[in-house]
Amino acid sequence: MSAPLAPAEEAGVAAAVAEAFAANAPLAVEGAGTKRAMLRPVQAARTLSTRALAGITLYRPKELVIAARAGTPLAEVEAALAAEGQMLIAEPPSAAPWGGGAATLGGVVAANLSGPRRISGGAMRDHVLGIRFVNGRGEVLRSGGRVLKNVTGLDLCKLLAGSHGTLGVLTEITLKVLPRPETAATLVIRVADAAAGVRALSAGLGSPFGVSGAAVLPDAAEGPLALLRIEDFASFVAYRIGRLRDLLLPFGESRIADAAETDALWAAIRDGAPLAAGPEEALWRASVKPTDGPRVLAALREAGLRGYLDWGGGLVWIAGPATAAAHAAVTAAASPGSFTLLRAPDALRAAVPVIPEEPPPLAALSRRVKAALDPKGILNPGRMRAGL
Repeated sequence: MSAPLAPAEEAGVAAAVAEAFAANAPLAVEGAGTKRAMLRPVQAARTLSTRALAGITLYRPKELVIAARAGTPLAEVEAALAAEGQMLIAEPPSAAPWGGGAATLGGVVAANLSGPRRISGGAMRDHVLGIRFVNGRGEVLRSGGRVLKNVTGLDLCKLLAGSHGTLGVLTEITLKVLPRPETAATLVIRVADAAAGVRALSAGLGSPFGVSGAAVLPDAAEGPLALLRIEDFASFVAYRIGRLRDLLLPFGESRIADAAETDALWAAIRDGAPLAAGPEEALWRASVKPTDGPRVLAALREAGLRGYLDWGGGLVWIAGPATAAAHAAVTAAASPGSFTLLRAPDALRAAVPVIPEEPPPLAALSRRVKAALDPKGILNPGRMRAGL
């Protein structure tokens, strides 16, 4: 493959796509390339990278709005927000599940990656106020704006968030942000098993104490653990975590992790670290009904895989052999929920569905949207499904 194209300006991105459109030449679209092992491999002669298209273009802390070019490192955006006591709401994972590196804002939005705070703050796509992007013809388009209520017609912001570069090349993203909580604490409960852990999470999430993270680690060194995080002003956190502990006493012995331990715990949960996956192993995430989480874990264990639960039991992180048999076990266990192959060798990713097939009416709509935005199918062809 030729050296990647890495324009430093939006006009250069548009010119590169226009040239590929004229030549009917597929492009592999990426940011810093940290997620190349995710979903299906793209067959393209050239790579178009947004890594040089970087920098924060607007930050208005009082208005809780930030805008940055797509190639801006996620860490740079988070550092700018932290300096003003603010944060990204969806708590997106770093590049750690894919081996590390400097993940970009555009890559996180294009993959619609969300972390533990998804249960209380919503998904990454829910906080995208506006985008600029280049479609498959090489045209620069924009959607949304810099305020929350700005949508008229088709919401391209939500459409491109999660499209993995198959509908357009993101060049700038505007996000809503929120103040960072003054402190946080985590209630760590030793539970009998994953099912008891999910019941504890359900009780905590149904309480009035504002739980912002809810996970079960079935294979922790000290035995199965249910973790519930509370974030707020210090006085509120102290009161709420104490009341939550009293409420959940029937589920098992517990302790309270302080702010420093809480930050480390949830960064690990966010990035898949409890799996301790080796570089030769595959990674999956499955979205299921929270009450199905323990069943999925049990089925995975029988198949020689391992996992843990986030999002109150509704998100299953999975690691195991990078084989077709392991993948089949994951898809069977996750049914009727959804799954994503997060990391695997090219041979496996090319041979199996990396996300569930769409029902025929939805698949037809997807093809129409693809044809409208990328009529020659040159942007990340086959990334999500064969032929798309």
